Amino acid sequence: MEWLLVLELKRERQLYVSGADLFLCASYIYNHYCDCKDQDYYLSSDKINDIICLPMEKVGKITPVLACQDRVLRILKGSDLLYEVEVPGVPQVLALNNGNGGDSGEELIYGTSDGKIGLVQITQSSPLHRWEVSNEKKRGGVLCVDYYDVLGDGVKELLVGRDDGMVEIYGFDNNSEPVLRYEHTLSESITSIQGGCVGKEGYDEILTATYTGWVMALTTEQVQREPGACDDVKINQEMQNKISNMRAELDLLQLKVLHEREKYHQSAHSSGAVSAMPVFSVNDKFTLSRDDASYSLTLEVQTAIDNVLLQSDVPIDLLDVDKNSAVVSFSGCDAGNGNFLLATYRCQANTTRLELKIRSIEGQHGTLQAYITPRLQPKTCQVHQYQIKPLSLHQRTHVIDHNRPVNSLTLTGQFSFAEIHSWVVFCLPEVPDKVPIGDSVTFYFQNTFLDTQLECTYRKGEGTFKSDNISTISILKDVLTKEATKRKINLNISYDVNEESVNYTLKLIHPKLEYQLLLAKKVHLIDALKELQVYEGNVDFLIPEYRSILEEADSLLEEYKKQPAHLERLYGMITDLFIDKFKFKGTNVKTKVPLLLEILDNYDPGSLAEFFDSA
Repeated sequence: MEWLLVLELKRERQLYVSGADLFLCASYIYNHYCDCKDQDYYLSSDKINDIICLPMEKVGKITPVLACQDRVLRILKGSDLLYEVEVPGVPQVLALNNGNGGDSGEELIYGTSDGKIGLVQITQSSPLHRWEVSNEKKRGGVLCVDYYDVLGDGVKELLVGRDDGMVEIYGFDNNSEPVLRYEHTLSESITSIQGGCVGKEGYDEILTATYTGWVMALTTEQVQREPGACDDVKINQEMQNKISNMRAELDLLQLKVLHEREKYHQSAHSSGAVSAMPVFSVNDKFTLSRDDASYSLTLEVQTAIDNVLLQSDVPIDLLDVDKNSAVVSFSGCDAGNGNFLLATYRCQANTTRLELKIRSIEGQHGTLQAYITPRLQPKTCQVHQYQIKPLSLHQRTHVIDHNRPVNSLTLTGQFSFAEIHSWVVFCLPEVPDKVPIGDSVTFYFQNTFLDTQLECTYRKGEGTFKSDNISTISILKDVLTKEATKRKINLNISYDVNEESVNYTLKLIHPKLEYQLLLAKKVHLIDALKELQVYEGNVDFLIPEYRSILEEADSLLEEYKKQPAHLERLYGMITDLFIDKFKFKGTNVKTKVPLLLEILDNYDPGSLAEFFDSA
């Protein structure tokens, strides 16, 4: 039985052990074994990223907690779902607070893929959210956490490892709220972190393991000391022996490397040489960020990256990333043949991780391809594909505002539950590939760019989609119709357009458009104001508004640079909204688009609303 269990473990993704109890999770399935006997089973509606169990000696019973891809913690009781806890991001890792669940044993720490950390108390009836650490510095996702008293003050600190190589140490204030005390940056993602005394007695350390296999330690011991002018640097005999042994070992390794290199060159130039393809793995992540409505593409290789070529068959924008030191160059593209982007990132020496930011346009779907070439001989390349979906800027949520004015789209026809689910998967991100359990399902989404909403409810033979943005309904209608036509399925389509929803969407766009217009105006004034400053010698004669623009010139330019085509995107969304409003009425208003753009250039919310009503 023990050997069988070990073989089965290879197929599992997550496990947790507590005494004689073993908790295992595959992608969607949870199993509980006690003394190698099957006890409980649960099928999750979305992928399981991590599992933990509250300490039985404190809570008195078995309480497993699953961290799932749909931004939910699922609390189980036996083989049944007790309740769900929504968290602000996709939970990647779970840990007991203070290593033991706190005084009650019910407190859990979670870390999300977008870098947030939170503490939630799992009571028997409902959850209690204690605190949350937001990711204001836009750092990587949380991959691992641990508790250890590194500072030696009698209170355990929270140790956090992130996928961008950041190691953080959080202490706690008088209100038990986390406070960042120390941080350190490594060049690779942190896959595991642990506190303890390893290298030298009396000095605590933080041990980390990285994606490429390095084990690194941060120590409290002072490892460097500058000797004074009169200080004699003395090395004892033991240390001298260690140094000489290490030097001898390094010399031996260098000789082995030279020998193997010569051997490889001889075999490569021989007549019967066969070139073997080097094998390398790529740790990649393509996730939508709610903060700036952009996709983050992270590529990590176990050896140094030479270059990465990006190719896209749909229009996308590449945004600047501060942590990216690679040199980017763009090549000419033929949009007529479906090639909208061709960009090459040339990495510096010893770069194993590359992070890119991409913003897509809703309504245009296709494929982004990344050709990854490492510094290996012979030269080899891997191609990774990422789908840009029709409603790519939508993100799963579990609560929406039902009081908003909505437009609805209803589809009926001879299609199965699995078929309509595959269409929804094709249109929207963060929908599980597995067909949901039951006869029907409802998903909620929020547009990360405009904050509009979408409700999808469907079952065999019928689907209903509701949104306060009529452009979302228009995109769904076009894409779902094409998908049904490919499968030769006849659809009966009906829709209900709410005129109030258009004005509501314009109100959501208004603050974003006003801010971007003001930012563009300020940026265009900077050069002229600087010329005046040079000519006059001072800026005392300028009004406070213009002096403020000069003082904030660097930050304004940096912000404007980070958001290329932001204003044009908003113009495009308003134009689509205008066209879609009248498309459902059977009217083509594309000839009036130039007049609409003229109104936007001289933006006034009242004039814009009047134009929408009177067109």
